[in-house]
Amino acid sequence: MVVPFISDNLQLIVLLNGHQPLISELSPACTALHVGKFYPPHRGGMETYLRDLLTGLQAQGIHCQALVHASSPKCAQTEPVEAAADNPKVVRVAVWANLLFTPISPGFPWQLNRLLRDESPTVLHLHLPNVSAFWALLLPRARRIPWVVHWHADVPVGALHRGVRWFYRLYRPFEQWVLRRAKVIIATSPPYMQSSPTLAPWRQKTRVVPLGIPEPQSADSEPAISSEQESPLRVIAVGRLAYYKGFDILLRALAQCPGVTLDIVGDGERKHELVTLIKQLQLSDRVTLLGNVSDQGLDQRLRASDCLCLPSIERTEAFGVVLLEAMARSKACVVTAVPGTGMSWVVQHEDTGLVVPPNDIDALAGALNRLQTNRAQCKAMGAAGLARFREAFSIEASAEAIAEIYNDLTKPVAN
Repeated sequence: MVVPFISDNLQLIVLLNGHQPLISELSPACTALHVGKFYPPHRGGMETYLRDLLTGLQAQGIHCQALVHASSPKCAQTEPVEAAADNPKVVRVAVWANLLFTPISPGFPWQLNRLLRDESPTVLHLHLPNVSAFWALLLPRARRIPWVVHWHADVPVGALHRGVRWFYRLYRPFEQWVLRRAKVIIATSPPYMQSSPTLAPWRQKTRVVPLGIPEPQSADSEPAISSEQESPLRVIAVGRLAYYKGFDILLRALAQCPGVTLDIVGDGERKHELVTLIKQLQLSDRVTLLGNVSDQGLDQRLRASDCLCLPSIERTEAFGVVLLEAMARSKACVVTAVPGTGMSWVVQHEDTGLVVPPNDIDALAGALNRLQTNRAQCKAMGAAGLARFREAFSIEASAEAIAEIYNDLTKPVAN
């Protein structure tokens, strides 16, 4: 979630994404400067996608740099300001503090202007929401090149407390200014593009480019889906322990599913409430809170599971990159049909998984019990999910689509 910070200066941020080109068709020396909020090892779907996208664009022949915040004030002391070993180059700007989920980074506009001067990018790619992207509005060098705005999610105004909603009134004019200035806006799914009130005035210049991830390498020995005789069904849920993830709904559903176990990967502000709820529901023997794990650890947990559940309850969950991670490992997915999000578009009901209404404990329990009693169907949905992933959600497809957008923006105009 992004909220504005107003002080001596306004904070801003920019990120970039696109569509699909062949290297031979690209304009000469096409370069892109991405402005993001954070970058791995900081954990999150946007951060992981940014890293993978830059690698994919490099393979398309596009030279990329990224400007992001250091993960925290503590990290800023240990992370180099400029990670020269990274390919592509990633510049991490020190964060002095965080206010209302917003990194306060006075050096951000200076670093942005320096990269624009020294690297001379032909495209500026802004990943939103992120307050620091607004600095581009004030920099003449930024205004001389075309902008691509990657719209990862709306700011969930309805879910914000009153003070933060007041700050959004200050934020929104700059958000709309950036969207007006952008040559192309990228939405991550058709449902999100059509339902976003913020994007409504700009749909004529909005293109859909689904997120993507690299296909994981096959494990030496893939764990088999457990059979009907082998109880329990092994469910995994992944994400920040935040209100919108709906993990409390999942726990209450699990209380109706005696043949199901659950691993939850992630950490966050709702951990204490979830620990208390697990005890109240007497689920301690079937639920494990794993906290944050390494990429290798997550890979192992996903492979060892039977299915993934993403029970989110609002549009803050715009897409769900973890769904791609599960589908790429042939796992069925159980998701909620939050109106306007990409979840029920990524996961096709009765084909690659099951879709249930949000906040519906009984429906979610029914879906899990159904997969528990029919492991063959669970396995078939996982196989269909892998096929859909390879067709639509590889990082190569996403990078190609964005490279095509860059090409359209930078190719010479015919006389």
